[in-house]
Amino acid sequence: MNRSRTLGLLFLLALPAACSAPAPAPDPAPPPPHGRPWRPPVGTAWQWQLDGRLDHRVDVPVYDIDGFENDAEAVRRLHRDGRKVICYINAGAWESFRPDRRDFPAAVRGRGNGWAGERWLDIRRLDVLRPLMTKRFDMCRDKGFDAVEPDLMDGYLNDTGFPLTAAHQLAYNRMLADLAHARGMSVGLKNDLPQIPELVADFDFAVNEECAQYDDCAALTPFVKAGKAVLHVEYAVPLGDFCERSAELGFSSMRKKLDLGAWRRPC
Repeated sequence: MNRSRTLGLLFLLALPAACSAPAPAPDPAPPPPHGRPWRPPVGTAWQWQLDGRLDHRVDVPVYDIDGFENDAEAVRRLHRDGRKVICYINAGAWESFRPDRRDFPAAVRGRGNGWAGERWLDIRRLDVLRPLMTKRFDMCRDKGFDAVEPDLMDGYLNDTGFPLTAAHQLAYNRMLADLAHARGMSVGLKNDLPQIPELVADFDFAVNEECAQYDDCAALTPFVKAGKAVLHVEYAVPLGDFCERSAELGFSSMRKKLDLGAWRRPC
């Protein structure tokens, strides 16, 4: 969900980090297989379900589901049905309900982000977060996912409790993209509209929430121009108020409820 926009405060802090973090260790993963990872085509239909029992009946070629809550068999079943499957993980906030919660030191947990059990992460600390995110990306790969959707990739725009800058976010987001590509998976840029010009080359598609509501969908057009899908949802805007514009822009748009259950209304 667009947690960073809906509940965060827009703070563009220009101060440098208080201390320099050690250089991150090199990624030990093997190189990706020959050929490019799968990439969702522009305009491809999709389903995004992060809550409730997984509904396999939606007739779309792409599913985006929770990486922790779904096992390898769930991914295999979707593959047998001809779907490609995207692995949702939270890359920008600590979550008290995840099995790896104790692996995140208290020093990298910031302020709450408005969602129960979640706290912003200090993305400056690549030395700490890279190994933890590596394990999560390994989980996605080992379960057979085709791609990754890391959430909360714009902490620098929010009141996280850390002096994050745009430069910190660029470095962190590119690290996430590298982790996915090193494992043969594609990766989506979640929101973070101001940095699309710098990041479109690093990511294989975009996932966006509520660009119609906030009248900034045009910022996503570099992805479509690059032949990369924009997977887009609205929560409050009626279909009739955004579908025509979405079609003009080449987006893959639908309306969802905030709980991101199985319910969907595509354009």
